[in-house]
Amino acid sequence: METRKVQVTGGSTYTVSLPKDWATANGVSGGSVVEFHPEDDALLLTPRRDEEKVEGTLDITGLEGDQLTRAVMTMYVSGFDIITLEAPRISAGQRRTIRDATQGLVGLEVIGETSEHVQLQDLLDSSELSVHNAVTRMRLVATTMLADAVDALVENDADLAADVVQRDDDVNRLYYMVSRVFRSVLRDPSTAAEVGLDRETAFDYHSCARQLERVADHASKIAQNAQELDAPPEAVADELRSLHDAAVAVIERAMDAMLAEDSDEATRLANEARQSVDDVDALVRETDALLLDLDPQEAQLLGLVVDSLSRAGDYGGNIAETALQKAAPKP
Repeated sequence: METRKVQVTGGSTYTVSLPKDWATANGVSGGSVVEFHPEDDALLLTPRRDEEKVEGTLDITGLEGDQLTRAVMTMYVSGFDIITLEAPRISAGQRRTIRDATQGLVGLEVIGETSEHVQLQDLLDSSELSVHNAVTRMRLVATTMLADAVDALVENDADLAADVVQRDDDVNRLYYMVSRVFRSVLRDPSTAAEVGLDRETAFDYHSCARQLERVADHASKIAQNAQELDAPPEAVADELRSLHDAAVAVIERAMDAMLAEDSDEATRLANEARQSVDDVDALVRETDALLLDLDPQEAQLLGLVVDSLSRAGDYGGNIAETALQKAAPKP
């Protein structure tokens, strides 16, 4: 760490010199323009750069299916504006996978193709993205998926179950967008100014989005199990609905705490959400006891449903922990 003494020039202007090694490494010299980004009691300084798209290239030789999909998503979340995927010859299967992956990411489009490369570009401006709105939307979709998954199970509705599975893609798209913005805010202070979030708040939103994405994943798992099960006995169905209601209550209260502007209100709601996790655990034990009297195969699948609902409640508890940290006094 280097230190500099603040000088006063002209009687009213504070000046401080820049470390020469840093200036040289970042292309800063006499006449260069730098940007200052205030963040609480800190002041971040960066060189002003021309508005350039961040480009990245990835060799996808030998990548197929899920590996190729993950590669595209990783490049997107990492913050590249233009992504070039190249190989000696890109197969038709690889092109289909790339297009499918692109459709699952907010703002990403195919802008060019040859036999040796496919070029993608993020067409959205960071200032147009609202992390708050994305997380709020994730909350609605994830909790609705969970409710519909349980309804599909107890009512033996295969069409509703299939619809829940498809909606998981919507939550994933929003989560990847939040992850992209979060990493950009960490890397570039100017992005924080564009999206209106400081780094701590961006971290809190990203943590929250991760828990909601997991809730949606478990809603999808419940729906998949519903497609293999007949409607459960009435007593079990009633317990599953009660368990669902308790888990969603944790999530909703935790999200209210997360989005509350008043720190005292946020703390109260978050603590209530954390305490409500115990209600979920008690209902899990009651429901598991009912499953002992069922056919072993049915009991096993319903046990997975109970586990998913239990985990959904736990994820709500994790959101509550984040809300408590967000509401706590800043050191």
